[in-house]
Amino acid sequence: MKLLPGAVWLLGRLAESKGKQAVYEKRLPRLLKALQETALIEGTASSNRIDGVTVEPERLRPLVLSDARPRDRSEEEIVGYANALRWVHANHENVSIEPETLKCLHSLALAGIIGDAGEWKEAQNEIVELDPEGRLDVRFRPVAPALVPSAVEELCLAYKQSLDQLKITPLLAVACLVFDFLCIHPFREGNGRVARLLTLLSVYHHGYTVGRYISLERIIEQNKESYYEALQASSMGWHDGSHDIMPWFHYFISTLHTAYLEFEECAGR
Repeated sequence: MKLLPGAVWLLGRLAESKGKQAVYEKRLPRLLKALQETALIEGTASSNRIDGVTVEPERLRPLVLSDARPRDRSEEEIVGYANALRWVHANHENVSIEPETLKCLHSLALAGIIGDAGEWKEAQNEIVELDPEGRLDVRFRPVAPALVPSAVEELCLAYKQSLDQLKITPLLAVACLVFDFLCIHPFREGNGRVARLLTLLSVYHHGYTVGRYISLERIIEQNKESYYEALQASSMGWHDGSHDIMPWFHYFISTLHTAYLEFEECAGR
């Protein structure tokens, strides 16, 4: 798979930024602690807002940082995602990409909120959109429920093979992993949230830990149109393997690059 010059340039910049981050982590521990808190709050809020979940602004910080008791379902979802984020930050070095890991992320984010947290879907969940006349159109049909367990097994195996045997560029392998997860859509709900957690976990495995200090979820939310455009462009032909991953890959590494630019700006002040 040949990478476009723009993607090659971005990968080079990301490698440089990863090295700079290691230097800043040694020099600016106090600043980075403050950035971690901000990223946790922003990431939790943005990931939930993308899915239409909001809480009163004054409740956000206590729920995320101070163990405030949730008052309703929306607040429970805030606490759930914050807990899942903390888990990724704390455990990424010891967690591999396996089907059970995906179930764990889903359960952490949604346990006690939906009855099937941590379980594969049992009914089809088509991705629909409203046409200009207000009618629902099916934009994408994910993998059928009966095929989800084997599809997720194949996904995790393909990811490992792409790294260990095919020696694919790690960030391309991660982008494919997250994209295929979204196309499989293995859970009844909460797939977007798990995809964002999976993104963090996977890039952390390859040393790109900027998401600890700059919220990738916030950047995704701020560029939602680009997210959906890339997803739609790359999903055409996915079921028969004729799709083009490059629109999604370019979006994916551009998001990571934006996070590093923000991090370097904060650290350089």
